[in-house]
Amino acid sequence: MSKLTPEEVAHYKENGYLLYDRQLFAPEKLAELTAIFEEQLKQKGSKLSDELDTPHFREERLLSFLLADEVLDIVEPLIGPNIGLWSSHFICKDPYVGRRTPWHEDSAYWKGRVSSFENIVTVWLAIDDSTRENGCMQVIPGTHSNGFSEYERVDGSKNLFATQIKNMDTSNAVPFELRRGTCSLHDSRIIHGAEPNTSPYRRCGYTMRYFSTDTKVYPEKNQNFKVWLARGKDLAGNSYANQ
Repeated sequence: MSKLTPEEVAHYKENGYLLYDRQLFAPEKLAELTAIFEEQLKQKGSKLSDELDTPHFREERLLSFLLADEVLDIVEPLIGPNIGLWSSHFICKDPYVGRRTPWHEDSAYWKGRVSSFENIVTVWLAIDDSTRENGCMQVIPGTHSNGFSEYERVDGSKNLFATQIKNMDTSNAVPFELRRGTCSLHDSRIIHGAEPNTSPYRRCGYTMRYFSTDTKVYPEKNQNFKVWLARGKDLAGNSYANQ
């Protein structure tokens, strides 16, 4: 049964995002995920807290969340019943020093790696409350149908990455203010970003990214990268870590 209403699906298709204002996981499951994140944070060494990319490659316990029905039941109404797990990422902005996330499209960083960006969705789960004060994510509604934008260089020490979209009009940006345990969903092509965290409150989210398996993942462009079959069947001849 779909966890999303027809109105929510229509909102996502039109605007490229959805705020899911319900608890994604039961309290004990969210507590377990939080504990894994805190472990990863302690093990990160000199890496910054916002650089914990693909943690499920080294921590298999995360697959019980990434492949969970609770998540897949809100992904399926948006991209269909045949779902691959593309990636995951702990994005943690430490108090006072959390870097800005420049305006970008996720798809721009995956160019050439997959055959289509049509049905790729990111679930952004709030590990901490995410507010304007601590640098919550913001999106520009409807920009998922624009194609690739033009980018320029920015200071990589103050920004999560060293490029951003040129000449951004952010007057209609929508802030993703989320309570711990709730989540947002956004299309891989939508323009989004976040202000730095200048508050005393940490802002951590766990991103879980999925694609429709009629999308081909090009092995030669994804060296040492693994995808999982999360639900349904493969439609593009992809290789999966769990098959």
